[in-house]
Amino acid sequence: MFDIGFSELLLIAIVALIVIGPERLPKVARTLGHLFGRMQRYVNDVKADISREMELDELKKMRSSMEDAARSFQSSVTDGVSDAGREMNRLALDTQSAVDALAEVPGTAQPPVSAAPEQRELALDSSQSPPAQKQA
Repeated sequence: MFDIGFSELLLIAIVALIVIGPERLPKVARTLGHLFGRMQRYVNDVKADISREMELDELKKMRSSMEDAARSFQSSVTDGVSDAGREMNRLALDTQSAVDALAEVPGTAQPPVSAAPEQRELALDSSQSPPAQKQA
């Protein structure tokens, strides 16, 4: 980090021994060690806070993108359902108009709409024998 070699550390220790003196040098070294430890803890705390904030921002972005995707999916499903409903209504109206048009043509007999399939077969062709009933 600072690129300090052993010879430079030795020179700093000799100057500190001369300037501070041999009696106070251990106390000063201990105090500098405590200050250096506090500084490292402070720097690590700041790094951790910054890291947490970055992760929180990423989570907020991910949340907003997920909410946008959910909204777009919901709107597409709603649009699809409403389109299908409109198509069903259109088909029902077309079918009803076709039935009404068929009813207006003279000489066309319509089987009853509420009759079961077997009854419709009987109504159309009464000369045949009735179909055998299935036993369960």
